[in-house]
Amino acid sequence: MMTNLFSTFDPSTNLLNLPLNWTSTFMGLLLIPMMFWLTSSRIHFMWNKLNTNLHNEFKTLLGTKSFNGMTFIFISIFIMMMFNNFMGLFPYIFTSTSHLAFTFSIALPMWLSFMLFGWINNTNHMFSHLVPQGTPMALMSFMVMIETISNVIRPGTLAVRLAANMIAGHLLLTLLGNTGPSMMMNLISFLILGQMLLMILESAVAMIQAYVFSILSTLYSSEVY
Repeated sequence: MMTNLFSTFDPSTNLLNLPLNWTSTFMGLLLIPMMFWLTSSRIHFMWNKLNTNLHNEFKTLLGTKSFNGMTFIFISIFIMMMFNNFMGLFPYIFTSTSHLAFTFSIALPMWLSFMLFGWINNTNHMFSHLVPQGTPMALMSFMVMIETISNVIRPGTLAVRLAANMIAGHLLLTLLGNTGPSMMMNLISFLILGQMLLMILESAVAMIQAYVFSILSTLYSSEVY
């Protein structure tokens, strides 16, 4: 019996006393066989279509001043997050994106690199972001503090948003699944139907949260030049 409801998300996978929890982070690569990259197929066409659409969208958000190839950073983040979110929907697979240790370790270095680049190369531009245009003189000092705080908490909000959304759906699936043994037989079908609908919702959330993470990262980076 679980002593804590969140203990279902504790790392516990091991083989021959070797921890294998974070190997699920790389299992998404198994879903992309090399033949799909080398020969033309429907999956190859779909993959190229996805990358092209993401590239065009990120390029629009970054603007004309962005560096060549910068969109591939955010496309890679989107694909990695999406695969990790989907892998967590399979039984007995560790959901790495539901842990802040994973999401924060991606959000913090990325945000820190944007800030260092912006303050070193575009100092005046970064100072201008602290006071929005049209701010009254009496409120300028308060706006500087508010904008500074909102800028500092950005990596935390990126990490918590992804982890909280992933753990919320898994927690709901766990709660409903634990009610199965004590439920009447004529209600089991409704439970299974509810679990199936929640799985469909979680599949959509897995893609949406990866998209939100990469889009917000793109918007944050577009403010530093």
